[in-house]
Amino acid sequence: MSAATAPISPALKPIVDLENLLKEMLEEHRKLLMHLEVHQSAMQSLNLPEMEACRTRQEAARSRIIRLENRRKAMVQQIARINQLTGEPQIPALAEIYPQRKAQLLAVRGELQLVMKKIAERSHVATRLASAVLGHLNTAMRIVAGAVGSGGIYTNRGTPKMARRIGVIEAVG
Repeated sequence: MSAATAPISPALKPIVDLENLLKEMLEEHRKLLMHLEVHQSAMQSLNLPEMEACRTRQEAARSRIIRLENRRKAMVQQIARINQLTGEPQIPALAEIYPQRKAQLLAVRGELQLVMKKIAERSHVATRLASAVLGHLNTAMRIVAGAVGSGGIYTNRGTPKMARRIGVIEAVG
């Protein structure tokens, strides 16, 4: 029998389940990264329908990741109770407790961290781009609102130059 088809001992079942859950999380994070990349290219080409579709897919992936994260926390707490550990142990600590699965567990953790880092970088770029676009739109709207509110000469910053206040003597003349 190969290692993949060998039966799992009951003592290793919780850590193998955790490893499988981490693999599911890795797959969801990869999907989210793909959606972020497609969204970014749609933003560059100003393809609004594609941007909206990508946003919806991203939100669905994020909600699945949150559900998986909650399951992971519960599973880690269960493993901690089984091994009489206090607090929520980290993956490397669990890998030390289960040396038979240490290499696989740390490998999945490493891949997951790498994909999460890429997601953070992509999200940062998308956030900066969206912030710049919204900043320009905000400036344009303030200029239009200023023009509607009062006619006159505008500064290079887009704010209207107001005429000085007319004094009482000048008004009576």
